[in-house]
Amino acid sequence: MPEKYFEVRWHGRAGQGAKSASQFLAEAALDAGKFSTSFPEYGAERSGAPMKAFNRIADVPVRIRSNVETPDIVLVIDDTLLSLPDITSGLAEDKLLIVNTVKSAAKIKEITGFNGKIAVIDATDIALEEIKRGIPNTVMIGAIVKLTGIVPLEVVKTKVEKAFNKKFSKEVVEANLRAVDRGYQEVKM
Repeated sequence: MPEKYFEVRWHGRAGQGAKSASQFLAEAALDAGKFSTSFPEYGAERSGAPMKAFNRIADVPVRIRSNVETPDIVLVIDDTLLSLPDITSGLAEDKLLIVNTVKSAAKIKEITGFNGKIAVIDATDIALEEIKRGIPNTVMIGAIVKLTGIVPLEVVKTKVEKAFNKKFSKEVVEANLRAVDRGYQEVKM
């Protein structure tokens, strides 16, 4: 019997935190007792260039090391990428597209042509309000946790707290925890 993994594809621009968010999700999954992988794919390695990151999460060891072609969920951190043809590539209509945007789900459907489930969240504005930087990755982690339950919220928050405590002040740690909470609370289907 083939193994089933929960597969995630992140789309963003270099410097927006897609790679870090993917890594946080993978580490939180490990802390929750699951097996997981996280890896990025870059085009031109420069700030602002389109890039992808991937996750596989499972209850069994993850043996596949290739890009995610048929994701269970796609997260788009930068809505200027929505017109790219590979954004919804391989995403079945019974799966989920989460977009960081001020646009409505109906507008996202119009832009992408995706007829499946669409969730939206204004993650950049939340990040600016909470952490004072336009890096929406912790907000997006809150959104994926809310909509999938793949990892418990408390496990993610503990992981963010431990990782950020090593590098940042208490205020920055608390701001990122609030960003995760707001992503969890404010994402809309």
